[in-house]
Amino acid sequence: MTDYKQLNGLALAYVGDAIYETYIRDHLVRMGQTRPNKLHHQATHYVSAKAQAMLIQKMLDTDLLTAEEVAIYRRGRNAKSYTSAKNTSIMTYRMSTGFEALMGYLHLLEQKNRLEELITWCIKEVGEKNDRT
Repeated sequence: MTDYKQLNGLALAYVGDAIYETYIRDHLVRMGQTRPNKLHHQATHYVSAKAQAMLIQKMLDTDLLTAEEVAIYRRGRNAKSYTSAKNTSIMTYRMSTGFEALMGYLHLLEQKNRLEELITWCIKEVGEKNDRT
């Protein structure tokens, strides 16, 4: 058994990326989206580095996260990645990595209620942002 609390930020982000995207895909299909191109376009509003950076910043600004969750976010954000950001700044990319690390951490520690609470909050935030534009 691995002590998931000790995993490095990039390993947590690796899992978190898949978990978060699965929740988003599930949400979009349940909302009636079925065309692949439309699904992909809609998903980018939630899973792009820019969207994730915006969401984590809003979480931090509104004190939505616990001190432990903020520490995990920072671990992911500060992890040394050997991949480069595509179509976004390094800071945005690092913030999104931190976001994904937090999702992975909650998943691996089987904190499903908290994970789903944060993802539901993210879905609501992205929906409201899209409604305003």
